[in-house]
Amino acid sequence: MRADRRRTRSISERASEYLRERTAPGRAATAFISELRGRAVPVHWTNLFGVITVASIAVLFVTGVMLMFVYVPSSEVVKYRGDFSPLVGVEVSRAFDSVMRLSFDIPGGLMLRQLHHWAALLVPASIMLQLLVSFFTGAFRRPRRGSWVALFLLLIAVLAGGWSGYALPDDALSGTGLRIVHGIVHSIPFVGTWIASFLFGGEFPSTIIENLNLIHVAVVPAALLLLIAIRARSAYRNRPPQFAAGGREEDNVVGIPILPRAAARSGGFFSIVVGVLVLMAAAVQISPVWAYGPADPGTVSAGSQPDWYTGFLDGALRLVPPGWEFVLFDRTFTLALLAPLVVIGAFLLIVAVYPFLEGWLSKDKTDHHILDRPRNTATRTGIGVAGMMFYGVLWLAASADVMALVFQLSFESVIVTLQVALIAGPVLAFMLTRRICLALQKKDRDLVLHGYETGRVVRLPGGEFVEVHQPLDEQERWRLAAHAHPEAIDARPSESGQLSLVERMRAALAAMFYADRVEKADSAGPGEDSPAALGVGTEENHRA
Repeated sequence: MRADRRRTRSISERASEYLRERTAPGRAATAFISELRGRAVPVHWTNLFGVITVASIAVLFVTGVMLMFVYVPSSEVVKYRGDFSPLVGVEVSRAFDSVMRLSFDIPGGLMLRQLHHWAALLVPASIMLQLLVSFFTGAFRRPRRGSWVALFLLLIAVLAGGWSGYALPDDALSGTGLRIVHGIVHSIPFVGTWIASFLFGGEFPSTIIENLNLIHVAVVPAALLLLIAIRARSAYRNRPPQFAAGGREEDNVVGIPILPRAAARSGGFFSIVVGVLVLMAAAVQISPVWAYGPADPGTVSAGSQPDWYTGFLDGALRLVPPGWEFVLFDRTFTLALLAPLVVIGAFLLIVAVYPFLEGWLSKDKTDHHILDRPRNTATRTGIGVAGMMFYGVLWLAASADVMALVFQLSFESVIVTLQVALIAGPVLAFMLTRRICLALQKKDRDLVLHGYETGRVVRLPGGEFVEVHQPLDEQERWRLAAHAHPEAIDARPSESGQLSLVERMRAALAAMFYADRVEKADSAGPGEDSPAALGVGTEENHRA
């Protein structure tokens, strides 16, 4: 019997090996695995943000599929008959009734809901951090400009998924948010009424739950899978970018193999992220819909706050001064809506196309695989900090009423302060950040030229007293001085001899972008204050 089993197992192993070697899928899989084993990726803590994103999205997909078996996306009114006694007999929508049943009647249902919600709050933060790392290090440059756009669209898809899921419980808090959205959409000139009717299926609230559920369970997941596949393909085709260090050049990658080491590290951290989310879902309450009660079109929940990732949109509405209106074509246009739409739209558009703007500005056609240190690109870093300041003020304005209540301040004074900060804050942040970056560049140049101060003063044969500096080692010297320094482009006349307006504008912007910088030092040779240059670095010279 045992001999027959060994013979059968041996035959099956030989058959599978034959199929793997002889068939195209088997050969392709073997070649792909061999390539991953020989392909290196750099190791850096910033890579963990991508793992957090993938882990959070995986949790969203798994919990979302499980929630679909219980949740009922219907606006039909029924009487609640569940275990939560304060609401027994109250008319609620079938959507709210199913959420209550999931929270109180089904074992583990509340934890599943909270796990889904916590993951939805974490994934926008991880994507934003990825965008910031890519921006400040220049990872968006060729050949990864498409990957930057895909990451930005991934953030937009996640925000759309979070907003649509936020409204699905049909509680009083989400109902207030939907009422605000309905008013905003209705106020869009010319097309607002049509868009509101299409989105809500008629007068508020109509069939908004059914429409949002379609977006949440079909459109957004499909967009997420597509964008993740695009980024994965881009990462596979292009070698990973790496931070400057000794031995790292544009045409090589210094790191660990994808299989098995990098995959094991990512898999371990993936498990940690999932475990932390499960722990939070089990121990930290979020979205207690029973405390809010069912949505009612005639009432508004007091003190309602949006989820953190949409706070900047709410803050933009609050910072527009009241009474900004004008009449055109016998229609009244209110800037309280148009101004936030234009400003936020322009801000998001600039974020999406920034890699192309910088490439057009510098006329850079080369591929970049070495990342920049933020201090070495002072203007870009200043722009990034200014954008963070702009977003932060808008985000803070969403809680202006809470700040006024907690800190015993006038609501009007809080709004005026934030309005001033929205305009002056990014400008000051840009100027201050740029000066700090230039100061750090100067410090690096001094370190390359002179080395570290040792506090040791010696007397030269000519009677001069100097401090001996410890020179940098080769690796540190290379890291500080081997970065590229783009040059400002010159405006060139066209074939007719005329200087085009576009070229003049590009040259002027490039001059502003690359102006006021510290020229880097030569990375070769010891500094002029090093022991070798002074002849006092050895113990024998010290005794002499």
